[in-house]
Amino acid sequence: MIALRKRSAAIAISALFALLCGCGRAPSFDILGSFFPAWLFCIAAGMLLAAVAYWFFVRLQLDKQIKPTILVYPCIAAFFAFTLWLIFFS
Repeated sequence: MIALRKRSAAIAISALFALLCGCGRAPSFDILGSFFPAWLFCIAAGMLLAAVAYWFFVRLQLDKQIKPTILVYPCIAAFFAFTLWLIFFS
């Protein structure tokens, strides 16, 4: 019984260390003495690219075919943000 508890505690501690091994210093930018996280810039760029995608869809008259827009455009923004993060910071 005690050996089982020790083994489960060892497994739990190993799992904790395995989850924490990816933690490190986050990439950040120094702007006027203040550090901003890189993911913040990726989100802003993703929203700008989603706005460009919206303009492109309106220009091609595809915006009427996109339903539900309240879900599609945030997903497009997230796609661009995650893609930029993977390209520049992975």
